[in-house]
Amino acid sequence: SAELLEMFIKRVERLDGTLNAVVVRDYQRARSRARELDEMLLVHGEVKGVLHGLPMTVKEELQVAGLSCTSGDPEYASVVSHTSCEAVLRLEAAGAVIFGKTNVPLGCLDWQTYNPIYGATGNPWDLTHSPGGSSGGSAAAVAAGLSPLELGGDVAGSIRV
Repeated sequence: SAELLEMFIKRVERLDGTLNAVVVRDYQRARSRARELDEMLLVHGEVKGVLHGLPMTVKEELQVAGLSCTSGDPEYASVVSHTSCEAVLRLEAAGAVIFGKTNVPLGCLDWQTYNPIYGATGNPWDLTHSPGGSSGGSAAAVAAGLSPLELGGDVAGSIRV
């Protein structure tokens, strides 16, 4: 898990500058969790769940304890979640290692991925275009190989469009 996580961290650091998909990074806690999961498997032979040790990102609007949760709205720029939402808790219970959060449009309500806090996310295949929708950062991160798995959302088509 720790080696795989480092590979994705290096990709984010090397490739995400102009792309701007992974806007909240939680490397220190992810590294600690990855080491714990490696020890659990290698020393004790235990598996946490079906996602044991898999690094991943989640959409910025999702609450992750200790991280900002703004939905791109400057009014919430100082909000830090005290608890994680149910979806994140379930991912972690299955063994996922969450190392970052991906960009969203303001209020998660637009066909493009821009907000005044984090700026615009580009389409990894053509930076002059938006990956689109409220899960645009999610889509860009996976398409660019910055994250192997992402938890996005689809209320108005941001995953389907």
